[in-house]
Amino acid sequence: MEESNKEMLMIQKWLNQHNELYTSATRHPFTLSIRDGSVDLSAFKRWLGQDYIFVRAFVPFIASLLLKAWKESDDDSDIEVILGGIAALNDEVSWFKREASKWSVSLSSTVPQKANLEYCRFLESLMSPEVDYTVAVTAFWAIEAVYQESYAHCLSDGSKTPEELKETCQRWGNDGFGQYCHTLQNIANRRLEKSPEDIISKAEATLMRVLEYEVEFWNMSRGET
Repeated sequence: MEESNKEMLMIQKWLNQHNELYTSATRHPFTLSIRDGSVDLSAFKRWLGQDYIFVRAFVPFIASLLLKAWKESDDDSDIEVILGGIAALNDEVSWFKREASKWSVSLSSTVPQKANLEYCRFLESLMSPEVDYTVAVTAFWAIEAVYQESYAHCLSDGSKTPEELKETCQRWGNDGFGQYCHTLQNIANRRLEKSPEDIISKAEATLMRVLEYEVEFWNMSRGET
């Protein structure tokens, strides 16, 4: 039982081991500037256009994850959870279009920057049939969790988030999305508990790469190269 409990906490164990990297992704100067009200709105607009491109690449990744769950999952409810993510993305794409119109960001003329292109290529690599479901669902959890923690912090006590950016923060920082991320984490932990060492190692490496790409994406949004 002790060994089982240890494995069930694999995600938390990794977050403890890689705390500096996780904190860099979830308490990045870009989102902290939203929280303290000092955000450069040109940086926010840059993030908006680039993240729209990323979300469009995120859709086929989740579709591939759904297929992996159908083939490999030991729990049918995983499919329902992932389907929920796909359904939410439909609304998310529409939200980006509305926000872009509000902020006068031309999505059709937005060119993906280097950090975005590299992140999207990484997503595409995870769609390969050779990538295990456990590795892919760990990546899915990590991508969602970074946004949830980052934007929830912008809504927590003491924040000075500008009124016009609160809807953005609420989209990812709300309690419902937090619960969804917790469900994804439980799925990843369940899979990791039953996985051989090579899959566990690949999942950990994938988690670290996601966090690195998230930091680079935030850096890009601030205008850093």
